[in-house]
Amino acid sequence: MRGFLASSIGVTCAAALALPLTLPSSGARAAAPGAPSAAGPATEAVPGSTQSIPLTPLGSDRALGSAGAREQGLARRDVSPFSLVGVVWNDPEAELHGRVQVRTRATGTTTWSDWQHVETHNHEHAADPGSPERGTGTVRGATAPLWVGDSDGVEIRVRAEAPPAKPRALTTTSTSTTSTSAPGTTAPGTSTPGTTAPGTSAPGTSTTPLPEGLRLELVDPGDEPPAQNPGHKATRAPSVSELSAASSAVNADLAPIGAPVIPALTKRQTEDDLIAARGGKTGTKARPFVGPRPRIITRKGWGADEKLREKNFGYTKTVKAAFVHHSATGNYYRCSQSAAVIRSIYRFHVKSSGWRDFGYNFAVDKCGNIYEGRAGGVAKPVLGAHTLGFNTNSMGIAVLGTYSYSTPPKAAVNAVARLTAWKLGLYGANPRGTTYLKSGGGNLYKKGKNVRLRVISGHRDGFATECPGSRLYKKLGKARSTSARFQGR
Repeated sequence: MRGFLASSIGVTCAAALALPLTLPSSGARAAAPGAPSAAGPATEAVPGSTQSIPLTPLGSDRALGSAGAREQGLARRDVSPFSLVGVVWNDPEAELHGRVQVRTRATGTTTWSDWQHVETHNHEHAADPGSPERGTGTVRGATAPLWVGDSDGVEIRVRAEAPPAKPRALTTTSTSTTSTSAPGTTAPGTSTPGTTAPGTSAPGTSTTPLPEGLRLELVDPGDEPPAQNPGHKATRAPSVSELSAASSAVNADLAPIGAPVIPALTKRQTEDDLIAARGGKTGTKARPFVGPRPRIITRKGWGADEKLREKNFGYTKTVKAAFVHHSATGNYYRCSQSAAVIRSIYRFHVKSSGWRDFGYNFAVDKCGNIYEGRAGGVAKPVLGAHTLGFNTNSMGIAVLGTYSYSTPPKAAVNAVARLTAWKLGLYGANPRGTTYLKSGGGNLYKKGKNVRLRVISGHRDGFATECPGSRLYKKLGKARSTSARFQGR
């Protein structure tokens, strides 16, 4: 299928590929008085910064030292400006069983927020066990990152709690033809069989020590991307032969290098491109089941600093399924801040968590904008680090926000449908169907098990987790039917 990874043949890019977002500047702010220096000098050319501050025992735990402490954190303090917070620890295999709460002070004010919860989400968003990315020696354990907006003060507390019950070994109905549930899933809004709800503890169990090396990570996303010149000439999208010569370039398969936006195509244009790339004639009556290519904001468009990630790209053989996630970064962002949120998550994934790149293949904001995630080409089967155990031959889509108790906007759900209709259609996958993926190891399915899953699945279908949140998970049926309709099924 490599032959049809080039789309946009003969399609002309728009003359003015302007960014749809106007972002607040956050990289050129002055540090608060007495704040510790951020990682890297203030004059650093790389946009954005990360502050990493060790947590210390609190209260009566101070006498125990960090090794035996059940509560760690930091008292209120001034810090350099930041917009996103998270906690990391040394051992990526260690789990943080507990509650992480943070409150922040808005930049230039004396106003402190209420305590906000940070999702611990241990293990579940990561490269597969035994994969090269997992074995680099730089990977750390990490919570979910939380977007808090422009801030220059922080206070945090981490309290150990009893771990949730371990999921029982699955001899589930996920591969059974007599099952009344969706393959590989539980009913929407229910917990995975054999587990307690995420964030709860098994009765009669005691707390476990906090992981060693807890550190608070404060991320400044940096300034918005430079404004695009509205007067530049229209640029022709590359041909198949040109793509072959430039196959290593990010997004060379779809747009001129450096373009901030990959323009949308009509369904007919998308079908013709796919037929031509497969060596057929565009006049044929047999049309492929593929949705119209949606407009996609590229890494250039959201301001990715390409010096942060590893230079090489990783690929799988195909794309058989899409896993839908929520980013768990909270819902208190404006769509004009979406690019800054993504830049912050990207920096947290790479600099704080030690991943090779942004973990998800795509991101979708609450206004329905679609963003390129992990580098390597949006039409290609790029290997992500989104669903531990099932990253191979799948793609990950993160809806920006937290949807455990908040209903995702219709625009976001529709964007998931449009994106999957196109990307899954390139690889012949039916959004309403099921497929088999081989587990790379996780807390639901042992390594090597062939698991039957929906082509559009929620993260919790492959791992015992709250992700993508019960409210978003309940919308996946709508996303499947709409995606199939976009494909012409």
